[in-house]
Amino acid sequence: MEITLSILLGIGLAAACGFRVFVPFLIVSIAAMSGHLELTPGFEWIGTPYALAAFGAATALEIAAYYIPWLDNLLDAAATPAAVVAGAIIVASVVQDVSPFLRWTLAVIAGGGVAGLVQAGTVTLRGTSTATTGGIANPAVSTGELGGSVVTSTLSIIWPIVAFVLVVLLCVWIARRLIRVRARLRA
Repeated sequence: MEITLSILLGIGLAAACGFRVFVPFLIVSIAAMSGHLELTPGFEWIGTPYALAAFGAATALEIAAYYIPWLDNLLDAAATPAAVVAGAIIVASVVQDVSPFLRWTLAVIAGGGVAGLVQAGTVTLRGTSTATTGGIANPAVSTGELGGSVVTSTLSIIWPIVAFVLVVLLCVWIARRLIRVRARLRA
């Protein structure tokens, strides 16, 4: 059961990376330093004071940058591959008691895939917001993404099963929306 919970935890945290790249790492660092989360051997560095300071600074910069109107869309281009990599790393850092091959397979496929799908949804939402409101609504989108990342990260650590169910529902909803957008673009 512990392996399953660590996988669900990792997938929830990966989804949070799709909203914001650094917020989940900051929350994982806090949880590890406070003793609420055990990290996989080799990833203990995430739970150090230096990593906490670095993730805190990176999170503050990331949050601030998404509130600058022209920079938010530019950041989405860089954040997409970064979210996939972050999703894979965060899954690998919390999945316990499995072989390294299985850990990294899960990390790349599940972690990177979920983070990429959530990121694609946020990119589509921000693009729609920019196109329909001229970017006026983008700060509200940024606030929602930040809230999604904080809630998903925290919920994943506290109740990984609940977080996983919500992530699955979110991914299904995003996939359906992306399919509709793609169909409209083809028409």
